[in-house]
Amino acid sequence: MEYLKAFIFGGLLCVIGQILIDKTKLTPARILVSYVVVGVFLGAIGLYEPFVKYAGAGATVPLTGFGYNLAKGVKEAVKETGLLGAFTGGLKSCAGGIAAAIFAGLIVSFLFKAKDKS
Repeated sequence: MEYLKAFIFGGLLCVIGQILIDKTKLTPARILVSYVVVGVFLGAIGLYEPFVKYAGAGATVPLTGFGYNLAKGVKEAVKETGLLGAFTGGLKSCAGGIAAAIFAGLIVSFLFKAKDKS
């Protein structure tokens, strides 16, 4: 059941993103940034936490989950170290995901050759 909830809620976030791409003039990059900002905002005011507890990976894997993780890391770091935590907390909480993305990009760049769009 846990996998089904993750699939449904993660898929729902993706469907919303696809509808925004198809029906608006927003670029995919703006939509992706908006997802992160919404995740930070909802995480900061405490509305994303219940969604994470219910949907599991369906809420933490999409970009809204990245924003939520940033906000959560900043909150915890500010409690521990004060104002300096506002600058370091987000990076510490997301370092594993960022490193994995960079490493995966490096591996893919070795496997495939980039081509011009023309």
